[in-house]
Formats: sequence, C-alpha cells, structure tokens
Amino acid sequence: MVLPGFVSPFAVVSSHTRRSGSVCGRPSFHGASLSTRSKNAQATLMMQLRVAVVGGGPAGSCAAERLAESGIETYIFERKMDNAKPCGGAIPLCMVDEFDLPANIIDRKVRKMKMISPTNVEVDVGRTLKPNEYIGMTRREILDSFMRDRAISLGAKPINGLVTKLDLASSPSGKYKLHYSDYSVPKGESNARTLEVDLIVGADGANSRVARDIDAGDYNFAIAFQERIKIPDEKMQYYEELAEMYVGADVSPDFYAWVFPKYDHVGVGTGTVINRPAIKQYQKAIRDRAAARLEGGKVIKVEAHPIPEHPRPRRVVGRVALVGDAAGYVTKCSGEGIYFAAKSGRMCAEAIVAASKNGRVVPTEKDLKEMYLKEWDRKYWATYKVLDVLQAVFYRSDAAREAFVKMCEDEYVQRVTFDSYLYKTVTTVNPVEDMKLAFRTAASLIGENIRANAAVASAP
Repeated sequence: MVLPGFVSPFAVVSSHTRRSGSVCGRPSFHGASLSTRSKNAQATLMMQLRVAVVGGGPAGSCAAERLAESGIETYIFERKMDNAKPCGGAIPLCMVDEFDLPANIIDRKVRKMKMISPTNVEVDVGRTLKPNEYIGMTRREILDSFMRDRAISLGAKPINGLVTKLDLASSPSGKYKLHYSDYSVPKGESNARTLEVDLIVGADGANSRVARDIDAGDYNFAIAFQERIKIPDEKMQYYEELAEMYVGADVSPDFYAWVFPKYDHVGVGTGTVINRPAIKQYQKAIRDRAAARLEGGKVIKVEAHPIPEHPRPRRVVGRVALVGDAAGYVTKCSGEGIYFAAKSGRMCAEAIVAASKNGRVVPTEKDLKEMYLKEWDRKYWATYKVLDVLQAVFYRSDAAREAFVKMCEDEYVQRVTFDSYLYKTVTTVNPVEDMKLAFRTAASLIGENIRANAAVASAP
C-alpha cells in the first residue's frame, strides 16, 4: 500500500541521488521512447535464458518489462487481470517521470494535506510545494493494468493463472518447475499446467507462494482496510487537491487513517499491526471522525489486504529473487510501497540482465545477491530503519501523536519531508535548523505528555 506519510525530516533519508537530466535516478536507457524500446526488444535475438515473473503488479510488471526489452524469454503470471488492490494509491512525483507514466494514470494531483490530531487539531501541510509539484493519486486497477500491458507489449508473455507450487532446481544449473492453474482454459477442462524456467522473480504480494516455497521466512504484517465512498459533487470539490491523514488511538493504535481523493470518489481507510482483529472498529472510527465531510456518501467498494512490515529474512534463495511486497518492501510510518515495488522489480531485472549478459548465461545466487540485494540495501536500508524509529516514537501514544501533528506546522519539516518523499533523494539539510527542530520536537513531546498526565490526574 502506498500512502504519503509526513514525518520528521531530520531523520528521513535515502541514499538514492538524482542523476543529471532526470529525477529519481532514471537510468539512461529509459530515456528512449517506448516505441524505440519495443523495436530494440523485437530486434534482439531470442536467448536461451527463461525467466518467470510471478505477479503482475508494479513490481512484477517493471521486472518483466526490463527483462523482455532485453530479449530474455519472459513470462508474467497474474491471477486476476483486473485486480483492484486495496491501497491508498499515492505515488511520488519522481515516479511519474522515472517510470514513464502518462497523465491519464493520475486521478488527482494532491498539493495540500491536512494532518488531523487525536483531538482534531488540523494542520495544513503543503506550503512549500512548487507549482509543478504534487503527490499523484491513482487507482491500482488502472496503474497496474497500464504497467503490465506495457511489459506485454515489449515481449513478456502473459499467463492468466495462479501459481500454486514451486519445485526447486535439483542442481546448480537445473530448472525450476512452476505448477499453476491456467484460468484461460474453458470450464470443464483441466487447467493444471507446469512451466520450467531458469530464474524466478517472486512478485506475488504479501502472501507470496514463491516466498513460501523457497523458505524465505516470515514477517509481521499489517491489515489495511479501505472503503471507496462516492460522495456528493459539492463535497468532492473539497478534495479537489486535498488529502487527509488522521492519527489517534481511535483510528489506529500504530498507524494512521486516511481520506484520499480518487477520480470520482474518495478512499477512506486505516491499518494496524498490533490489533488486526479490531480493524473494522478502527474503520468505523475514521468514518466517524470524517463524518461531516463524507455526509451523503455511498460505499461502492470494500477492500482489505495484508501489508508487510519489514523485509523478509531471505529475499534471494538460489535463482529465485523476491521483489515488492513479497520481499517486504513497504515502509513503516508512511506505509509507502508502490514506488519501492516498481523500483525493486526494475533493479532485480537489471541485475539479471547484467549477470546473464542479456540472456547468454544463467546467473547464480551470488550474482543476484551481489548485483540486486546488496545494491538495494545500500540505497534504501537507512530509509527503512529511520521510518521504523519514527513510527516507534510518534505513534506510541496520543500525546506523541499530538506532538507529531504540531511538529508538522514547521515549514522546515514540510520542505525536507516533501523533498524526501517526492524525489526519493538525500535532502540537503541545515544542521542549525536540525538542532532547533530536535529541541522543538523534544519540547513538544514533553509538553504533550505533561498535558496528557494532567488530564488523567484531574479526571473524576
């Protein structure tokens, strides 16, 4: 799930830097037009390497796209071609350019946020945005279909089916066998099929069967619950360029709730790790908190989905690599996952292309670990760890959440946080301002805790 999170900037970092003439480190070969890339892919001789990408979301589609355009025989599995994953749907500005996303993929361009505290104190966020900057709001069924169809147009072979089991290779050069149900088979006929491949990219989400069969290890997970609500046009105008984030123990004990604008409706949802059975209770609370703005609305869709909380212990085993949610690439505190899914799929595929010499040799486990996994951790390990800490600090109590919202009034907080989110790059920070912010944050946390304790002491 991708949700824009606004967190303390003095710790929000990423080692991914911008390259000349691009945002978000767009590689040079992606500067070519899609038509040129397609012609290049078609002109490339078919190699012997065969790769299966299991999962057709952003992670799988980006992996399949890069593999196919390099001339590698690529299969992409997706069990539900019109799947609408429960998701806030927010993407950073740099993703639009880096992944060549067309304008019609973006439902709304959010330029303003409201952070709403447990006591309903509202803080407007977005004052530092430039006129051309925004957070893109998407519907996953639209975004995913576009990215998957593009991979197919470049040569990836689609399989509408569900992978049910993976037989591991019996030797270092042996084949992997995928067992799957082929949903394109007419009813009444057996749909059991198998496919042998040299490598597998597991992009099949939080409940990944690929991860299960390679014994990738477990991770804790959150449950995200969202209702799509069609509200009257006059109320929809309020959300024209605005999204809302609510914090409080009532809407989530360890995360936040949201109201995000879509094409003709709003997505209203919440998530939790520590009390998953109470998710509907928290969903009712966000509906109650936002009731005045949702009045007259009609629920048109209800969605729920597990969201990983941290990377799996093993993300490469043999010649199988995990990407996206299957690998656990969702950030705490902000809950962002779409960009990191797409990025991990592309990075994994680029490692396979390079290690295989464009499909001429079979990469090894060592190749995948060195060229994909280590590079990923080098770029993003610090980002994940920092957001882990921030969630622990600011989501642990309502007093801390009040301090968090209050901190979001600070213009320096807004500027550094938006830059970090929108561009996925190291933001040049001011050490003096960082020190001031640290003191303001500490003072705010202490002050809110004092007020909370006083309120408890004076209660009858």
